[in-house]
Amino acid sequence: GGVIEMHHGSHEEKVVLINLVNDMTLEPIEDDQRFIVDGWAAGKFNLNVPKFCVAAAATVEMLGGPKKAKIIIPDPPLTPLDIKNALKGRGWEAEIVKAEAMPGMVTVDPKGILKCVDGRGSDNTAMRGPKMPGGIYAIAHNRGTTSLDGLKAITKEVTAAGHVPSVHGDHSSDMLGCGFFKLWVTGRFDEMGYARPEFDADQGAAAVKDAGGVIEMHHGSHEEKVVLINLVNNMTLEPNEDDQRFIVDGWA
Repeated sequence: GGVIEMHHGSHEEKVVLINLVNDMTLEPIEDDQRFIVDGWAAGKFNLNVPKFCVAAAATVEMLGGPKKAKIIIPDPPLTPLDIKNALKGRGWEAEIVKAEAMPGMVTVDPKGILKCVDGRGSDNTAMRGPKMPGGIYAIAHNRGTTSLDGLKAITKEVTAAGHVPSVHGDHSSDMLGCGFFKLWVTGRFDEMGYARPEFDADQGAAAVKDAGGVIEMHHGSHEEKVVLINLVNNMTLEPNEDDQRFIVDGWA
C-alpha cells in the first residue's frame, strides 16, 4: 500500500535542515538543494530521537554531503511578561496578577456564548463562554477570513469545539454596535495588514445566525475601567455592567 518515489539529478545539497517543529515540514527544491530531516517525526513513531538524528547525520557524511546544519526549533511560547512589555511599549500601565488574586474567575461553561470582550450590559445571560474582540469576528479577522462562507465555517468550527458562537450589536447602532467590527469594516486595521470583510454588519450577523450562532445585543454606554487579559486555560470572567471591564481570554 505504499508509494515508490524516483529521484533524478545529482546530489548538490548545501545544508542539512533538522526540523523540530511538530507537524511542520519543508519542501525540497531541486534548484536549491538541502537535506531536510523532520526530527519531530522520529518521536511520532516512537523512535530513539538522538540515534535517529545521528544516523541521519552519518548518512549525509557517507553520501559526501555538507557538514553544515541548521536546527529549526519552535518559536518560544508567549509569556505574560512579553504581553506586559508589549503593552508598556504602547504607553499602557500593565501588571501581572495570579488567578487566585482575581475574584470572579469561573470555569468555562459549554452553554456560555463565545462573545465579545465588551463590558456593557447584554440581553444574554450565558456569560461563561470565552471572550474575544467581536466574538467570532476575532477569529475571522486574525485568519484573514473575509467572506460570508468563511464566517459560516468559523461559526460551525466554534460549535464543534464545544462553544456557542456569537456576534453582537447594541441598542443604538443595531448590528454596527460592535466597535471591533466597525473598526474592521471601516478600514481602521488596514495599515496592520488586515483585509476588510466583504460583508456588512447585518450580513455578518445573518450568516452567523444561519450557521447556528447567537446574536447578542448590548445596552448602555462604555464605561470600562480596565482590560483583563486572562491566560488561565478554560477559565473566564463574567461581565458586570455596573463595574465594567474589557475581558480578553487570551488562552482562547
